[in-house]
Amino acid sequence: MTENDAREAERPAQGQEEHKEASEDHAEREAPREDGAQVGTGIETAGTGVPDAAIPELVIISGMSGAGRSTAAKCLEDLGWFVVDNLPPALIPTMVELGARSQGNVARIAVVVDVRGRRFFDNLRESLADLESKHVTRRIVFLESSDEALVRRFESVRRPHPLQGDGRIVDGIAAERELLRELRGDADLVIDTSSLNVHELRAKMDAQFAGEEEPELRATVMSFGFKYGLPVDADLVVDMRFLPNPHWVPELRPFTGLNEEVSAYVFNQPGAKEFLDRYAELLQLIAAGYRREGKRYVTIAVGCTGGKHRSVATAEKLAARLVSQGVETVKVHRDMGRE
Repeated sequence: MTENDAREAERPAQGQEEHKEASEDHAEREAPREDGAQVGTGIETAGTGVPDAAIPELVIISGMSGAGRSTAAKCLEDLGWFVVDNLPPALIPTMVELGARSQGNVARIAVVVDVRGRRFFDNLRESLADLESKHVTRRIVFLESSDEALVRRFESVRRPHPLQGDGRIVDGIAAERELLRELRGDADLVIDTSSLNVHELRAKMDAQFAGEEEPELRATVMSFGFKYGLPVDADLVVDMRFLPNPHWVPELRPFTGLNEEVSAYVFNQPGAKEFLDRYAELLQLIAAGYRREGKRYVTIAVGCTGGKHRSVATAEKLAARLVSQGVETVKVHRDMGRE
């Protein structure tokens, strides 16, 4: 036997030994631990090898097709989030597990889930329950928009709605609303993009997610005009039409509620200051309840006839009260300047 033959004869034995070592190593990794946990299966929490602090923060972005999900996702991506678009819901726990094993490299994950997943969308509820059982903190952001705005957007890009089939765009929108109804009810944050452009939507996302430290509660105080319709993302609605309308005062008509003279006129009316004081106290009670229930976002819609005078002045005062109470607050005047 030559020296080369000897080396060839030894190779199978060496290969078997390496295979044996690899098999033993694999068996050791898969063997049950003494505490009953299975290494490598599911998201491990306290006492099982992966600390709770390693589990990434999770945001699920969903909502109506054409309402701005992609813009919201790109905004989070710009803020340093790891974003996955159109991920089948059944794979969300797996994605969170991979993030937990990244040694802190993937601390924040955003997942876009929508009806493009078709049959996979039915698995979302099961995945959310799985995440809750493993103590994963998750938030749901729901993008909403009016039928008119959605139809206009689909027609502008000349693309069909994912669910319209052989029907019309409005048929697809109706089917999608019904499919997403329960998810919308569970959402932590609902954003109505009907009257928002791309930059305004990004600003709203930045206001909610750009901060390094999560506040206890974030509020959006929005003025609006009843003649233009109620904001669909409002949690609380305030009607200021019980006060005289500055529109009928000729010298105040051209101005808005941002003007000091208009604001003074509004709050010099009987009951105006008392209403503001009592409603601010009521909001303290509501905010405490929201915190106990884990609700982090609230949209307070303040309305008057046209959304120009009374609602704007009141929204400004109310937002200032919330800030003084330690609530991070964003002001939006939806219909100001619309006339």
